[in-house]
Amino acid sequence: MTIRRKPFGRTLCAMITPFTEAGSLDLEGAALLADRLVAGGCDGLVLNGTTGESPTTTDAEKAELIAAVRDAVGDRAALVAGVGTADTRHTAEGARAAEKAGADGVLVVTPYYSRPPQEAVEAHFRQVADASGLPVMLYDIPGRTGTRIEPETMIRLAGHPRIVAVKDCSYDFLGTQKVLARTELAYYAGCDEHVLALYAVGAAGCVSTVANAVPGRIAAVLDAFDAGDTARAAELQLEAMPLIEAMTAAGLPGTVTAKALLTRLGLPAGPVRAPLLPAGPETADALRALYDRLVAP
Repeated sequence: MTIRRKPFGRTLCAMITPFTEAGSLDLEGAALLADRLVAGGCDGLVLNGTTGESPTTTDAEKAELIAAVRDAVGDRAALVAGVGTADTRHTAEGARAAEKAGADGVLVVTPYYSRPPQEAVEAHFRQVADASGLPVMLYDIPGRTGTRIEPETMIRLAGHPRIVAVKDCSYDFLGTQKVLARTELAYYAGCDEHVLALYAVGAAGCVSTVANAVPGRIAAVLDAFDAGDTARAAELQLEAMPLIEAMTAAGLPGTVTAKALLTRLGLPAGPVRAPLLPAGPETADALRALYDRLVAP
């Protein structure tokens, strides 16, 4: 199997954006959380993504967050900044701002709501990739955007010198393998239940929401696979499935569950911003119980 380059590292966390109880950006908390994630095994952080509540943070807040996390982690981890919007011009401006703030790359989601055809999707990504000097991670998540990046479109985009990676939430394992077979794009599993499966067919790693709480467990799955112990890798992945399901597939957005669990652990998180609502105490208690069961010696 071809060994793929890992342009943004291997174990990336889709980091939450901590807020104060008053709802403002908590830069000190973000720095503390970022340091914990890197110390726990993450060699990359995705900031200002969906889990980071990008729809409800301002452009200024996004830039401040990147700069604060850069100061906190230095060169110990790659920083990938979410800049995708429904507006190509705004997205290009976001890419330039992320570069200025200290990001190592940008995450660009398919334009949402307007449902552009594939020709327009391709043109959007090319224009954004041309807008800055940063490498680009495409974000394919049709369940949220309403439009996917079709495999043939992905294959054409792979020819752009700055389009180097994909965060894959397509739930099209066959289509993903088609692109892996025909390009050198670095694929990152964007769904925690697919971390090991995608890695086994040649992905570069993952962008994990669950890593907000258990970065070491996500890294351990990939460590075991890299060491050739595929049975242990599978065991570690399956042991994590109850927490993965509760955080990402139990009816609440991952942002909500991650913040609820981090708060229970006494870690920086704070409230979510409307229109999201916080998890109830029963949900938070259940998440903490699953966490304790997973990390218990």
